Amino acid sequence: MNKPVNPIDLQLEDDGPLYVAQKKVYPQSVSGTFRRIKWGLMAFCLGVYYLLPFVRWNRGLGAPDQAVLVDLPNSRFYFFFIELWPQEVYYFTGLLIVAAITLFLMNSLGGRIWCGYLCPQTVWTDLFYAVERLIEGDRRERMRKNAARGTMKLQRFSELLLKHSIWLMIAWWTGGAWVLYFNDAPTLVKQLVTFQAPMLAYIWITILTATTYLLAGFMREQVCVYMCPWPRIQAALTDEWALNVTYKYDHGEKRTSLKKANELRALGESVGDCIDCYQCVAVCPTGIDIRDGAQLDCIQCGLCIDACDTVMTKIGRETRLIGYDNDINIHRRQAGKPPIYRIVRPRTVVYSAMIACVGAFMLYALLTRTLLDVNVLHDRNPVAVKLSDGSIRNAYTVRLLNKRGFDRVIAIDIDGPVNATVHVVGVDSVTPERPMIILGRDQTTELRVLVTAPAANNPEKSVPVHFRITDIGLGEVASATDNFVTP
Repeated sequence: MNKPVNPIDLQLEDDGPLYVAQKKVYPQSVSGTFRRIKWGLMAFCLGVYYLLPFVRWNRGLGAPDQAVLVDLPNSRFYFFFIELWPQEVYYFTGLLIVAAITLFLMNSLGGRIWCGYLCPQTVWTDLFYAVERLIEGDRRERMRKNAARGTMKLQRFSELLLKHSIWLMIAWWTGGAWVLYFNDAPTLVKQLVTFQAPMLAYIWITILTATTYLLAGFMREQVCVYMCPWPRIQAALTDEWALNVTYKYDHGEKRTSLKKANELRALGESVGDCIDCYQCVAVCPTGIDIRDGAQLDCIQCGLCIDACDTVMTKIGRETRLIGYDNDINIHRRQAGKPPIYRIVRPRTVVYSAMIACVGAFMLYALLTRTLLDVNVLHDRNPVAVKLSDGSIRNAYTVRLLNKRGFDRVIAIDIDGPVNATVHVVGVDSVTPERPMIILGRDQTTELRVLVTAPAANNPEKSVPVHFRITDIGLGEVASATDNFVTP
C-alpha cells in the first residue's frame, strides 16, 4: 500500500524561488543619435536640479530672493514671480493632473519615453555608468576585472576606491541640492560647511545620499523591473499605434552571420539583415534582447537603435533594423504595403485637450487671482445678542490675507442690515463709521468684528450680510458673505 503524499511537502518541493537572482549587467558604450539625446537631456536635467537653488529673483525688501523656494516655516512656495499660499493648494493639484496626463500622452506617442530619457533613476544611473566606464573601462574590461575579483591588486583596489568615492560625492551633492530648495541656498551651504546647519538638514542629506548611492550604483535595472509600477501601468494605457523600440523582424529574419548571409544571397536565398552580432544586447542597460519582442524590462532608451545602426552602416546595409515602430507597420511591410503612422488619433487628441484645458484654467486662475482675500466666520455661541436699546448685534471672526510684499491700509464696509454699524474690537480707527486698519505685508490678520443693527430697523428674519474689504491705495477689493441672524 502506497503512503499518502502530504500536500504541504509536495508544495514545498515544487515551489521555486520567490524572485529571480540579479544578473550582473555590463552595458557597453555606444554613440549615435539617441545617445546624444540622452547626454543632452542628462546635462539639462542635472544642470537644472543642481543649479536652480542658486538662481536669484528680486521680490522686494524683506522677501526671500531665491527663485525657487519651499518656505515651510512661513508656509509659502516661491517660483520666480509666483508666490503660492497654503490656501492655493489647488495649483499643485492641477500640476499633478497635468503631469499625469502628460505621462499618458508620452506613452501613447512613444512608449516609455519618460523611462528612457527623463526618469531620475535613468538619469543618475547613466551618470554612474559614465563614471564607471571612465575609471574601469568599457564592457569587456569591466567583465574581465570582475571575473578576477579573487585576485585583488593595488591598482584594482584604487580603481574601486576612486569609483565609489565619486559615486558618493555625486550622491551627497544630490541629497544636498534637494535640501537647498527648502532654505536659502548660499546660507545653508555655508552652514553645512561650518557644521552649523540644522540637524534635520544633515539627516535628509544622509537619507538621500544613501538612496541615490544604492539605487543608481547597485540596484539600477532592478528598480525599473521590480520596484517601479509604471511599466505595468503603461501596458494598460498603450495601444497598437504607439511607437515603441521594435526589432523589425520583417527585415531582420532569418538571422545568420555576415559571411553565411553573403553565401546564401549568392545562391539566391532570402536572408535577413540581422547578423547576430549581439551589439543590441551589449549596450542594453537592462541586459535584454530586443529581438525577443516587447518586454517589461525594456525602458526604450534607444541605445540598441544606435548600436544596430552602427553595425548596419559598417556592413553596408539599411539602418533602422531596430527603431521606433509598431507591429501594424511590420505586418503592412510584409504584405507589401507602405507603413503608416498615426500620431494624431482620438487618444492623443483627448490627452492633449485635457492638458490644454487644465493648463488654461490654471493660467486663468493665476492671472486673475486677487492678492487681497477675506474670510468670514459667524460666532456660534451666542449667534445673536439683543441689546438693551432693542438693537441686534452679531459677532464675526474676519481673516484678512495680504499677499503683497508691503503694508496696506484697508477699509471695512458691509451691506445688509439697514443702518448697521461696524466695530472692530481692539482697533481704534480715525473713521469709526468705516473702520480702517493696516495689514502687515505677506501675512494673515484675524479681527473680531461686531455688526449692530438699530432697533428701528430690526430685521424680522436672517438677512445676508456682505463684507467688502477695500485697499485704499490700490483700490483692490475683496468680499465675503455671511448671515445677519435675529435672536
